[in-house]
Amino acid sequence: MVRVIVDLEVCQDHGQCVFAAPDIFRLDGEGHLAYTGSPDDSLRADAEDAADVCPLQAIRVEG
Repeated sequence: MVRVIVDLEVCQDHGQCVFAAPDIFRLDGEGHLAYTGSPDDSLRADAEDAADVCPLQAIRVEG
């Protein structure tokens, strides 16, 4: 099981993760990051790509 963890204290809502993995990450109506913490296992590569492109390295992928 894939687990996505975002340190929201570090995240500055740049949105690079949204472009890398739109099935996991999105910006809400106020421009703040929202995400699925337990995405389908088939989205692991997308989650890892999002973690890689995060300019602040606020995303971890476990499992």
